[in-house]
Amino acid sequence: MRLPAGARLALLLARRSLSSASSSSSSSAAAASHFPRARAGIWSDAAPSRTSPFSSPSTAHRFFHGTRPVAARDYYDVLGVSKNASQADIKKAYYGLAKKLHPDTNKGDADAERKFQEVQRAYETLKDEEKRSFYDQVGPDQYEKASAAGGGTGNPFEGGFGNPFEDIFSGGGGGMNDFFRNIFRDREFGGRDVKVALEISFMEAVQGCTKTINFQTSVTCETCGGAGVPPGTKPETCVTCRGSGFMFMQTGPFRMQSTCTKCGGSGKTVKDFCKTCKGNKVVPGTKSVRLDILPGSDDEDTIKVMRSGGADPDGRPGDLYVTLKVREDPVFRREKGDIHVDAVLNVTQAILGGTVQVPTLSGDVVLKVKPGTQPGQKVVLRGKGIKTRNSSYYGDQYVHFNVNIPVNLTPRQRELIEEFAKEEQGEEEKGAKAASASG
Repeated sequence: MRLPAGARLALLLARRSLSSASSSSSSSAAAASHFPRARAGIWSDAAPSRTSPFSSPSTAHRFFHGTRPVAARDYYDVLGVSKNASQADIKKAYYGLAKKLHPDTNKGDADAERKFQEVQRAYETLKDEEKRSFYDQVGPDQYEKASAAGGGTGNPFEGGFGNPFEDIFSGGGGGMNDFFRNIFRDREFGGRDVKVALEISFMEAVQGCTKTINFQTSVTCETCGGAGVPPGTKPETCVTCRGSGFMFMQTGPFRMQSTCTKCGGSGKTVKDFCKTCKGNKVVPGTKSVRLDILPGSDDEDTIKVMRSGGADPDGRPGDLYVTLKVREDPVFRREKGDIHVDAVLNVTQAILGGTVQVPTLSGDVVLKVKPGTQPGQKVVLRGKGIKTRNSSYYGDQYVHFNVNIPVNLTPRQRELIEEFAKEEQGEEEKGAKAASASG
């Protein structure tokens, strides 16, 4: 990304200022062995020194401390993301760390507060593409020095000159105010989505039904009614930010703005929170939802119920996703909109024909069987299948015939079957002789 003119100028001046500081420090170290006034790494001689061309007359005398500075921590490491992380990844990492380190949940923990401010500082820079581009070019050390520069050798913005970094650090307005209104109540996340499985019968899926499901999720606190504070509690103006919701830090020419860590940007604070939900407005509980299942639903279908999931502190619940588990039916087999059933015929029905009673979705029907029906043969009943959702179309029903061969025969039945077999054998022999004679 090409930086704005002000940012490019700032980069050039920052590099010059570091070069100036480096050469001046070397000169002071060499002079310390010749001048008794140099003690403990402090140079206080009034001799002329190299100064920034932007310096004012009042800053003619320079003081250098010989202690080695601590390297600034990389902002990407602070948030735990890679240098190629997207804005969505950076934002997600920030919210996770901010919630964990927020002063309201770490009262009296100075280390957590320090880390919280460090996370804020890193996110405020990396969320802005121009600031991030500048940071990537100069690195954490120079960026921190440029941010904190308020005096001392090498500051290129002394003497009343305008600050070319201002268009970067001011962000054109809000600074931190476009996020983190309340670290625990950010509306962008909303309530949690809930996924549950619901088992229903084959006929309930085919014909449709209404079910009431109960599941565990976050529900609005009944004690405080979702307010997070005891009834009648009046919020007070935050003394830290005086009700503005922001904190400002003036470091030399830089004016930094960030969300107030005490009130989370709301400008109001309360002394006591609801003892049941501890100010979270929601608590774990059981929620009941009435669910209408449309006719023609199938196994593994997922139904989305808007705003019926977990409760949200700001009133925007998550969604409920219900996955249907349809039990197998002992009679019907389903294939999309069509159904299949078996019909068993005895030997005489298969040979001579007749009628058989067959189940359908709307009740039993009498089906005519043609003489000579073979095992595995099927017939189609048009429009007797499953109704397609959001349509008037019905699938078909397929009836598959199976022939039941008797195992135990009476003497009379055996005699008749044997007689039939002899006659059938005789017919086959006659046919074979006729075929050989004609050949």
